[in-house]
Amino acid sequence: MATIVKHLQSASAEARHILQKHGTAYGKQLLGQNKQSSATDCALEKSRELPKQLYYTCFSRTFSSQAAFIEGDDRPPSMRKLAAKKEDVVLRAFPRKKTGKIWCKKERRVGLVPSIVFEQENGHLGGNKQLVSVEKAQLENIVNKIGQSFFLSRTYDLEIYDKPGGQIQTKEKVLPRVIHLHSASDELLNVTFIKAPPSVRLKVDIPLVFIGEDSCPGIRKGGYVNTMKRVVAYVCPADAIPPYLEVDLSTLDVGQKILLRDLKVDPRLHLCQKDNSLPVVKIMGTRSMEDAGAANSMK
Repeated sequence: MATIVKHLQSASAEARHILQKHGTAYGKQLLGQNKQSSATDCALEKSRELPKQLYYTCFSRTFSSQAAFIEGDDRPPSMRKLAAKKEDVVLRAFPRKKTGKIWCKKERRVGLVPSIVFEQENGHLGGNKQLVSVEKAQLENIVNKIGQSFFLSRTYDLEIYDKPGGQIQTKEKVLPRVIHLHSASDELLNVTFIKAPPSVRLKVDIPLVFIGEDSCPGIRKGGYVNTMKRVVAYVCPADAIPPYLEVDLSTLDVGQKILLRDLKVDPRLHLCQKDNSLPVVKIMGTRSMEDAGAANSMK
């Protein structure tokens, strides 16, 4: 028994000696293995999360692009104003005798856009109409330059020729009513016009251009612009249709907004919306920011 105890004591002493001599290196080795294992686990976890992140990133980008397309033009105000500057544009068109899918496809193949010019408001419900075909390259150039909203809020001189390179038959002042694009390729399919002599009053969706964002107190405090309307419908004389309306944000604090009745327009324009107290734009922020802005306004 004593021999066994002595043997165990000597083995224990030898183990302590080995541990004191090589324990640090062994501990570092174990620590390195642990770090490597942790890194592998983290990499595995990241690899599992990566597809989700890519999915949500692609989804957010798609949603943002769709939102930008639905809400309107997201270019800087200076570029929008320059593009929407009212200029006299003359559209060239040719008479069209037939209608239907086959005939319209033939027109598009030769660089023309099938169009209709109505005599009066709601002309599609009855009344005189004229079938024409407008030059596609010219229309696409205008629409791509100023955007659909600005294109539909301007009047144009429509010159109708008897044939390409021929003489002018008639010249009309027209307002674009509807523009149809291909759902997949955004190709210009057809455009509907309505005659707009100076004596006629027409309902027009006028686009809004927001200015003063750089000097807006609410944005400088960390707020953001919540846009409720990008176009506003007015009944306008054909010779007094504004290309756009400016909305100045330079004096708005957090929580403040601009209403329909606050828009500065020509007295000859009449708002189609019965309730003129609806908001157009508001500077949003956190609850504390809005409370502070309300307190400052009360002072």
